[in-house]
Amino acid sequence: MSSSPKHEARMHGSKHRLVNRFQEYLGEFVYGGIDGSVTTFAVVAGAAGAQLDSAVVIILGFANLLADGFAMSVGSYLSTKSEKENYNKHKAIEYWEVDHLPAKERQEIREIYEAKGFKGEMLEKVVDVITEDRDRWVDVMMKEELDMTEETKSPVAMGAVTFLSFLLFGFIPLLVYVIDYSAGLKINLFVWSSVMTGVVFCLIGYLKAVVNQTRVLRSILETLFLGGAAAVLAYVVGDVLENLFV
Repeated sequence: MSSSPKHEARMHGSKHRLVNRFQEYLGEFVYGGIDGSVTTFAVVAGAAGAQLDSAVVIILGFANLLADGFAMSVGSYLSTKSEKENYNKHKAIEYWEVDHLPAKERQEIREIYEAKGFKGEMLEKVVDVITEDRDRWVDVMMKEELDMTEETKSPVAMGAVTFLSFLLFGFIPLLVYVIDYSAGLKINLFVWSSVMTGVVFCLIGYLKAVVNQTRVLRSILETLFLGGAAAVLAYVVGDVLENLFV
């Protein structure tokens, strides 16, 4: 039994909304991962430049990982919450204006669609259709007059995605030091940490290209360069301070 066109349209709309929601959270996941891996690797690089023991690297790294990760998640939560509150504030104002200044708001609708090319009887029909429904009227004013769209992302979910991504990717530069602390590896820890972090940078660069729909190679190289530059700077600072004070 074949599905109706309306059912197919609903299914297509639901799938489209699901994809958009996934991309919204994927973007936050990617940027949380960038911050986590870059900042933690910079801590590792600075500690390596200062020739600190693995235990100290682990302490500094996890302190950064948890503190900065939490700060990032709080920032993401507050930013998303603020956007929702700002939208709702302006929406309440538009409802008040529709209720108390209907003639003015109706004229604004007419001017908006007149600028889009509607004229005469067609323009009046468009104005009538929009203004006959209070919610539709306000939605149009929010989009067309204020250029505002409703924030659909959950502040709690955005904060959680940022925190988990920060921890997941930020832990990679520390992984080899944690293994060495328990197993005693006979390798150059900083070199292996750099290699593993480089792989993470490549993965994040690829995901960033997917989110922003840009060239994959360019995104990977950009992420590698910026992450590497932060690490080199931290390493040099650690080395200079170690020579000055030790």
